[in-house]
Amino acid sequence: MSEQPNPSPLDSFNPEIVKRVLETVLLTTQDPLPLSELKKLFNDELSAEVLRRLLEELREEWTTSGIELVTVAEGWRFHTKPEMQPFLDRLNPLKPPRYSRAVLETMAIIAYRQPVTRGDIEAIRGVTVSSAIIKTLEARGWIDTIGHRNVPGRPALFATTKKFLNDLSLRTLEELPPLEELGSLVDSTRNQEIFPDDEAATPVT
Repeated sequence: MSEQPNPSPLDSFNPEIVKRVLETVLLTTQDPLPLSELKKLFNDELSAEVLRRLLEELREEWTTSGIELVTVAEGWRFHTKPEMQPFLDRLNPLKPPRYSRAVLETMAIIAYRQPVTRGDIEAIRGVTVSSAIIKTLEARGWIDTIGHRNVPGRPALFATTKKFLNDLSLRTLEELPPLEELGSLVDSTRNQEIFPDDEAATPVT
């Protein structure tokens, strides 16, 4: 008697129902969800490969909408397409975030040269780095201390976080835009606090 092939995991789950469940969860969850979390919705009976395929199908279904399904550093999420944001702003006008040149330069150095110390940043910029800028970037969740350089004083090493990638709708650091475009990308993010100017910066001697 020949052996019967093992049934596909989808045999016990209607793909359309699975997609509706995924759609509902992702539309009602603020933070991105990785496949490991989405698998829990189905008691881990669906593989990551199956879920990824259904998510791609769901992404395709939303291509003509003003909302799109995207993958970022920490998983999958829905977000508003950039061309729709001006219409939302008419209902909820937002004061555009203001980023000082010092903030953008500091963020760019960390993003493209990481891991770096405060001394590295100052050497590149040629001026001292305000503690307020470092603390605000840390509070925003965009940078974190990942270790210490093995030199006298053991200065902290800074690097970007997954939240930084999420907020810029990126999956990996390899997707960072050319350096000259980073400022525009950061400025395009919404609902972010205004960063302080670095008016007290002094030349590094």
